[in-house]
Amino acid sequence: MGYLAPREKMAKAGIKALTDAELLAMLLRTGSASIPAVELSSALLKDFGGLRGLLQADRRTLEQQHGMGPAKSAQLLAVLELSKRYLHEVLLRSDPLESPGATEQYLKSALGDNPNEVFACLFLDTRHRVIAYEELFHGTIDGATVYPRVVAEKALKHNAAALIVAHNHPSGNSEPSLADQAITRRLKDALALLDIRLLDHFVIGEGAPVSMAARGLL
Repeated sequence: MGYLAPREKMAKAGIKALTDAELLAMLLRTGSASIPAVELSSALLKDFGGLRGLLQADRRTLEQQHGMGPAKSAQLLAVLELSKRYLHEVLLRSDPLESPGATEQYLKSALGDNPNEVFACLFLDTRHRVIAYEELFHGTIDGATVYPRVVAEKALKHNAAALIVAHNHPSGNSEPSLADQAITRRLKDALALLDIRLLDHFVIGEGAPVSMAARGLL
């Protein structure tokens, strides 16, 4: 069988048959005067070390790549933002405890690509539906200071009955540290005084998020 353009391949075998480069080429639609779209896509993925690196890049960095520019960079960033909004909408329509996969996907989408450590909260009502998502503390590449008092104040402001908290490890290692375990205990105790439950603390790194509740660390 001869070469099939990405659209033809999708029509014949389905969209899951396409490689990352072919999917990216469909999005970019055209290459440059000297390079076809699929070759441009392959080069971008190689230069950035894969999809994650490419989608982590800011607009200025993307625009500086050969064959890109403002229009193609905007297209990539728009797709990434749409995917985050989709996951957020799915989460808002679900019970995080009954749909742990949706919760993990959203938190990984929201925090996983951040180059610095960020601590975030999902505020839940009495039926464990999501009221709001907020990123409360931003740190450096290897840590963020978390203040239980601030978390408690935000929970009261949202009239939350329960919380799920999360933070990312920019190193990619999603194993909870001793400091992570200590702040989790402090948060749980502080919130318990207000009759607010801490349901879980997720650590986001490479691969699947780690649930501290599932590990028995909560």
